[in-house]
Amino acid sequence: MEKSNFVDQIRVFCKSGHGGAGSKHFMRTKFNSKAGPDGGDGGRGAHIILKGNAQLWTLLHLRYFKNVIAEDGENGSKNNSTGRFGKDIIIEVPLGTIAIDETTGEKQAEILEDGQEIILMRGGRGGLGNSNFKTATNQAPDYAQPGENGEEGWKVLELKVLADVGLVGFPNAGKSTLLSCITAAKPKIADYAFTTLTPQLGMVEYRDNRSFCMADLPGIIEGAAEGKGLGHRFLRHIERNSVLLFLLPADSKDHRREFDILHNELEEYNPEMLQKDFIIAISKSDMLDDELKTAIARELPAGVPHIFISSVTGLGLPALKDMLWSALNKTTT
Repeated sequence: MEKSNFVDQIRVFCKSGHGGAGSKHFMRTKFNSKAGPDGGDGGRGAHIILKGNAQLWTLLHLRYFKNVIAEDGENGSKNNSTGRFGKDIIIEVPLGTIAIDETTGEKQAEILEDGQEIILMRGGRGGLGNSNFKTATNQAPDYAQPGENGEEGWKVLELKVLADVGLVGFPNAGKSTLLSCITAAKPKIADYAFTTLTPQLGMVEYRDNRSFCMADLPGIIEGAAEGKGLGHRFLRHIERNSVLLFLLPADSKDHRREFDILHNELEEYNPEMLQKDFIIAISKSDMLDDELKTAIARELPAGVPHIFISSVTGLGLPALKDMLWSALNKTTT
């Protein structure tokens, strides 16, 4: 169920409404059969609008929403009556959703706030009625504008998880176990690779009723930036994390090499990720003595803070929270 309940990408065909045609009507009264033009304007075609909803966390509700066809505007009519506008279609999406034009690859919208609305596709403008073209030298224009066509095309909606801290590590590094220990989240935990197939979010409680959001993300492997393993579907979700927590297991054969592989995959996917704050946590450290901790610390890159933790015994978890909170709030303190 974990895989089917989390949908982070959908492809949908969208077509906004056609504008209504202007009317070329002439007024006729009891005493004047040529009272002049009174054709009204056509109504605007319906927009297709994306709206942020903080209560949503996946695009699952849009999985079978393959065609979005908006309503056309109504034609103008006599007595300078403007046609009814098409009823806009509002598509609610979780925060962190972006919309991409499939043909051009251009990012057209990005939803980051609850209630934020962005017009994804504009409806066509309604045409002007013949009453707009009346002049002193042309008092009976026998023409009006047609409505403008709406827009249409395939759009790709992608969700990028919004979290303060992203857990980065190889499969089975202990990311899910850590998340389950310091948050109320209950990710799937098992002794095999790629237990986590979709991002898991949890709120970490901190001092004085403060908290921050942590995401357990599917494990990276070498070549992920080229699409291996879960590839881009994993890397996309860490673009918006403020701090990246690299989790390296204590029983790793080469801690520095593991870090370098993870670091390289981030750089190849998006060099801007290297501007984020990094913290290294050595998991499963309850099996280490002081001598081994010192030896591992020497392997780690200089300039990147590190800490030894154990999700089983709770070793280092309060200090880890302090480090993460400090990194998240260093610009405001």
